[in-house]
Amino acid sequence: MTMRVELVVPDRELWAGEATTVIAKTTEGDIGVLTGHSPVFGVLAEGSLVRILTDDSSVTAAVSGGFLSVANDRVSILAAEAQLGEEVDREEARQELDAALTDTAAGPEEPAEAKYARARLRAAGDQA
Repeated sequence: MTMRVELVVPDRELWAGEATTVIAKTTEGDIGVLTGHSPVFGVLAEGSLVRILTDDSSVTAAVSGGFLSVANDRVSILAAEAQLGEEVDREEARQELDAALTDTAAGPEEPAEAKYARARLRAAGDQA
């Protein structure tokens, strides 16, 4: 059994289709969604990954933050910024990570730009 999944950013639908599982990190912790999951609404963790598993493949996307909604075997992922792992320019993401880490004063919290660049690298398969 599958559920309908849509990953949307402000200017376009990034991915849509049928999936067996969705795994995401919210501000409350990790969530795994299967067919028949009870309704839930969550805030996506900044600079995290969303994994969408289908019958024959998987899709990994980096998200800068946003929301996840589950209802009636439909998962909607609404992100301010997101990029599929297969579309990530690794060199560009590394440069953005370096710039974000260099441009900020050392503090206890990593800047949002660095978290998103790091997530993009992880989505592309790099250990960032």
